[in-house]
Amino acid sequence: MSFRDLRNFTEMMRALGYPRLISMENFRTPNFSLVAEILKWLVKRYEPQSDVPTDVDTEADRIFFIKAVAQFMATKAHIKLNTKRLYQADGYAVKEMLKITSVLYSAMKTKQMALGDKVEQDNSKFKFDLGSRISDLKAARQLASEVTSKGASLYDLLGKEVDLREMRSAAIARPLEINETEKALRAAIKEVLKSVDKTKDMLDNVVSDEATLDGKIEKKKQELERNRKRLQTLQSVRPAFMDEYEKIEEDLQKHYETYVEKFRNLSFLESQLNEYHRLEQERFEEAENTLRLMQNKLREEERELMKSSLKDEDSDIDVPEDEGSDSDMEELRPAKPHLTRNGLMTGRGARFIGNMQGGDSDETEDSEIDVDEDDEEDDEGEEEESKDLEDDSLEGPISRGPRPSRGGMRPPLLEESDNDF
Repeated sequence: MSFRDLRNFTEMMRALGYPRLISMENFRTPNFSLVAEILKWLVKRYEPQSDVPTDVDTEADRIFFIKAVAQFMATKAHIKLNTKRLYQADGYAVKEMLKITSVLYSAMKTKQMALGDKVEQDNSKFKFDLGSRISDLKAARQLASEVTSKGASLYDLLGKEVDLREMRSAAIARPLEINETEKALRAAIKEVLKSVDKTKDMLDNVVSDEATLDGKIEKKKQELERNRKRLQTLQSVRPAFMDEYEKIEEDLQKHYETYVEKFRNLSFLESQLNEYHRLEQERFEEAENTLRLMQNKLREEERELMKSSLKDEDSDIDVPEDEGSDSDMEELRPAKPHLTRNGLMTGRGARFIGNMQGGDSDETEDSEIDVDEDDEEDDEGEEEESKDLEDDSLEGPISRGPRPSRGGMRPPLLEESDNDF
């Protein structure tokens, strides 16, 4: 007996509608009259038309009453009750009565749930949605087909019931032969004995296997212990070459540091060398650009000087004179100078660029190359005029003027003649 059983029993009886209040203290001591009253009420609640004796005055009446109730519940409700505990009429009797009350209580709860579902269906029948019931319709159609097939198979089996009934009755009416029964029992006993022998053999094998495994485990443990001792001895003994190894390792570390330092210095020097080459390349390119600009500037100056000399020559030739002989005219004609390195010849008149002062020249070799290029352009004109120069009776060699400097402008030189005045 437990407190929970008493509490559940009292609550279930109250829910089932028992008219009398049941206290937990009622079953501390045997109370057969209360137990008999509860049993009568439960039987009537389960089967109102039941006929159960109600006399419980004598001991025989009580025993007959308990047996009648137990037989009724066993046949109607398939509930097996312990009559001895019911006859005690104490807490143990509550456990037996709890079996009946639990069945009635579960039936009542099921009925209440069914009523609640029915009410919900009544409330929701006007909110019927066909789309949400498609799956239910499919299931109902499948169940209908299954019911049809099951009904057909059941009909076939019932058709065979006439033949099967005779065979069943013959088998039931056939008396049992003791010899066959004994043979079957002996065969079953032999099979059981064989299985028992096999089980014993397996147990013996298990024992032997266990012994062998224990021996192997012991050997492995011993081997493990020996290996541990050997490891400890090897760890405690210092190798003979260890000192040399440590020394070589220190030297290797020093060499590595030296190598790293040298590699770092080499990398720095290479970067500085690359930077120096880059700066030299930039200076060289800048110098080339400067020289190219100076060459272009000198060429422009020379072209301007040539244009101005041509204009001056044209102005001198256009001056007319009324008096004078042919010799005077020849004297007035400008002499055709020989082609020199620093002179430029154009047509019949020539103009020379330079001054009469000697000294150092600041002009670079590039200016000389430019002048030579200009001279080469006039080679063809000089070859045509070379014959006329041989016939001329000009006296006095034309001296070469010094190379003009960059700083000053080179004025044109004119031949001296008496006819100029």
